[in-house]
Amino acid sequence: MRIDRQIAFWVAALLAALVFLYIFRTILLPFVGGMAMAYLLDPLADWFQRRGMNRLAATLTIMVLSLVVIVALFVLVLPVVVNQVGLLLANMPTYVERFDALVDSVLRSSWAESIGVDPDAVRSSLGGFLNQGVSWAGTLVGSLWSGGVAFINILALVVVAPVVAFYLLYDWDRMIGLVDSWLPRDHVDTIRRLAREMDRVIAGFVRGQALVGLTLGVFYATGLVILGINFGFLIGLVAGLISFVPYLGSTLGFIASVGIALLQFWPDWIWPVAAAALFVVGQLLEGYVLQPFFIGNNVGLHPVWLMFALFAFGLLFGFVGLLVAIPAAAAVGVLVRFALARYLASPIYRGSAGEPAPPET
Repeated sequence: MRIDRQIAFWVAALLAALVFLYIFRTILLPFVGGMAMAYLLDPLADWFQRRGMNRLAATLTIMVLSLVVIVALFVLVLPVVVNQVGLLLANMPTYVERFDALVDSVLRSSWAESIGVDPDAVRSSLGGFLNQGVSWAGTLVGSLWSGGVAFINILALVVVAPVVAFYLLYDWDRMIGLVDSWLPRDHVDTIRRLAREMDRVIAGFVRGQALVGLTLGVFYATGLVILGINFGFLIGLVAGLISFVPYLGSTLGFIASVGIALLQFWPDWIWPVAAAALFVVGQLLEGYVLQPFFIGNNVGLHPVWLMFALFAFGLLFGFVGLLVAIPAAAAVGVLVRFALARYLASPIYRGSAGEPAPPET
């Protein structure tokens, strides 16, 4: 097959896959979730097999253990989270009043008057900013909800995803072998090498980032609870769990914890400063200890590229897009590095004499 026909074939296959994902995006959540579970649990199944278990017994053991862990987490964590969310909603009017009093005291202070602050203008601007923020948050939540996180899809995720994960995990090695047999023979070694590199990047990032998020969640939640900040457990846990989006978890956790501390302890500044210091230490811990230890420097997913992928796939495919964004970003990154290496080794870059072409002036 000529090279132009090969390129046309693979471009058409990619477009067909994207169209398929877009058309069926509202029902893909449990299947994508099940596939992700099977992919992440396959090394554990292989470990059991190396110790004498057959594939069926290994799969059943893993699914039972996973169910026990999930139920235990729900029993231990869910009541605390529900309680803190309920307290937050119940205390919201009080916090609104305290926020209003805090803003008023700042605007009426002597230093604000000395620099010519107009309290009414600031209040008007602040009100418009808050309304815009609430509207944006509502639009985002509504978009995600309509994009696949409706009640029926959540129910399907809970019920269908484990079933999908069981069958995929049981047949994983056979399916990989079947797909491998379909690869074009002229390029099978290259495709296998690229697939192994994609697997290394995806597995390294997902598993490593899960450990980073869990560690940060425990660190933030424990620290905020020790400081006595209301809803500290909820804020810290959420900040850790969403830390896979670069800077999002720490930024939202910082704003929420410092804001709650201001409303709770005003005019005592020590507790808001302590909450801010906690998240600064958390960022240093993530950057200099957790990320190098759990993920390393060889994953190759730049934070900007990762954020773009999350936003782009989330916009196109809703919550399902958020699930496939990281694997897609990793795959594209591997392909781009491969294409760049081929370009740097080609006559287009090196010139007709086999040396790098001089820069044009």
